[in-house]
Amino acid sequence: MSTVGNSTNIFWQESPIGKLERQKLLNQKGCVVWITGLSGSGKSTLACSLSRELCTRGKLSYILDGDNLRHGLNKDLGFKAEDRTENIRRVGEVAHLFADAGLICIASLISPYRKDRDACRAMLPDSSFIEASLLLNGSYPDYVVST
Repeated sequence: MSTVGNSTNIFWQESPIGKLERQKLLNQKGCVVWITGLSGSGKSTLACSLSRELCTRGKLSYILDGDNLRHGLNKDLGFKAEDRTENIRRVGEVAHLFADAGLICIASLISPYRKDRDACRAMLPDSSFIEASLLLNGSYPDYVVST
């Protein structure tokens, strides 16, 4: 028996189709590309361009855009530090599931706290989390990519 929160009867249900089988089916390895930066830095534009390019190469991706998620999954959250942390935690959990399903998950959102991004990174194997920080340098964004 497992304990999650106050419940004692919640169990992880393993899928009959494993990660390697999904990767073979899709002919790709799932991963998370985490794009962060300030408002207006070009995160969503980069995410859309990347998704389009992956599609032209026959790769399946999905964008988790911060603004879009605040219309649904995270609509109950504000912008205080603890709400931002919960916002990132939820997106990280969904991104982890998408990557496990074999998709290239592109998470594009303001995620100002390194500890929150590191917690998302810790959900995945090292090579499955790619972080790109968009830094405004005058009128043009600079890109800093780390794995």
